[in-house]
Amino acid sequence: MAANEEEIIKGCKAGDRQSQKALYMRFSAKMYGVCLRYTKNREEAEDLLQDGFVKVFNNIKQYAGAGSFEGWIRRIMVNTALEFLRKKKLEFSSFDVLHAEDSSFENAPEALSKIALNDLLAFIQQMPRGYQTVFNLFAIEGYSHKEIGEMLNISEGTSRSQLARARQILQEKLNDSPIHLKYSSR
Repeated sequence: MAANEEEIIKGCKAGDRQSQKALYMRFSAKMYGVCLRYTKNREEAEDLLQDGFVKVFNNIKQYAGAGSFEGWIRRIMVNTALEFLRKKKLEFSSFDVLHAEDSSFENAPEALSKIALNDLLAFIQQMPRGYQTVFNLFAIEGYSHKEIGEMLNISEGTSRSQLARARQILQEKLNDSPIHLKYSSR
């Protein structure tokens, strides 16, 4: 079995099953986390993960070695998730941007640092898909509103309003959760 990333990539490009298994074992846990952020449950995330790795293996010859290989795989996983959401007819609800930007999200960094990742993921998964998707793309993946708009075929303003509403929902969930109450007394 190939030991380092370069050897694994080379083996995968040659169609070597052991190299493919090694690549999957090396990146599947992280990429499962990416898929889980765009879905409502573990089954959907598992399906996305499998679809994403099929695309990775089918397109690995296109990876030229420039940039992070993990970043290349992550991009495929995000695009696979976006394709999945398009098929599910992802809808974006309207929300007043001016009102949204005034909403308070000031206590979130402190609260977020005190809750478990699984609890945060559960809060994100409970959001409507449009809010969830824009939040993930902006806050976690680091895309700009312009890039998000292009990826999702929405305006920058819609992206901004979806993010503002997602933040507001997340703040409300943090404030209402027993987790928040547990930590707010400290």
